Amino acid sequence: MITLNHTGVSHTVFHLLGIPGLEDQHMWFSIPFFISYAIALLGNSLLIFIILTKRSLHEPMFLFLCMLAGADLVLSTTTVPQALAIFWFHAGEISLDRCITQLFFIHSTFISESGILLAMAFDRYVAICYPLRYTTILTNSLIGKIGVVIFLRSYGTIFPIIFLLKRLTFCRSNVLPHTCCEHIGLAQFSCDDIRVNIWYGFFVLMSTVILDVMLIFISYMHILRAVFHIPSQDARHKALNTCGSHVSVIILFYGPGIFSVLTERFGRHIAPHIHVLLANVCILAPPMLNPIIYGIKTKQIWDQVIHVLFPKVK
Repeated sequence: MITLNHTGVSHTVFHLLGIPGLEDQHMWFSIPFFISYAIALLGNSLLIFIILTKRSLHEPMFLFLCMLAGADLVLSTTTVPQALAIFWFHAGEISLDRCITQLFFIHSTFISESGILLAMAFDRYVAICYPLRYTTILTNSLIGKIGVVIFLRSYGTIFPIIFLLKRLTFCRSNVLPHTCCEHIGLAQFSCDDIRVNIWYGFFVLMSTVILDVMLIFISYMHILRAVFHIPSQDARHKALNTCGSHVSVIILFYGPGIFSVLTERFGRHIAPHIHVLLANVCILAPPMLNPIIYGIKTKQIWDQVIHVLFPKVK
């Protein structure tokens, strides 16, 4: 992008439109947003409470799931209340600093979730390929270190974006056609050259999410190879069943994101509100459905949920 002449004015306040072109239907859109947020809050909070309070669930798989639930809470809380404020109260005004803060937490939490899914794939790999060494490999100390690395990687890679945006002069329109702020969506309203932003964003994507997808794919290739070498069909089915929830969550997390990126890149004739709705699906669906998937597919969690919600039921 070429550098344009500055007007001498750099916007410090922006206005989020919500879903462009469908402003008159915002009240209707608020219903699924509110329901999904309520389910995400209840489901993930309950999941974290059960895993932390039940010693029988202090296993690597459930500890990683607890991390995922915490990231889901951060992701949905960072985005959905802002969208509901736009839908209900037309409160789309947001300062530049607040906008950058929001996109920082959105992008870093998304990368955290990707890292946690990779850690969960590693957990399934060890459980199936090295079952006798599972507890000696995945110790609480190692799980803690993995959590710290995920945290440092996600926040460390996104932190420079704050300075990449702060250096820009925003002299174009201050109306953002979205329900929340995101890196390139904000940068493109600058009159400066944003090639550094674009290339750094590409570097972050390739070194985190794309790398995670490749490693998850490799781990599941090893898992499938190990499973099909199991002579017993029942044991083979049981091994695959332990991966069912994780695979469902992987598809739910990466699927809408990949589809959204493809439509953003190649769907230039697609209406803007479709792009915004797809981006919101990436934010709304995983936090809402992840606890449901694990609650239904994992017997240990389902039993504890029943015990917590209906203590008199035996």
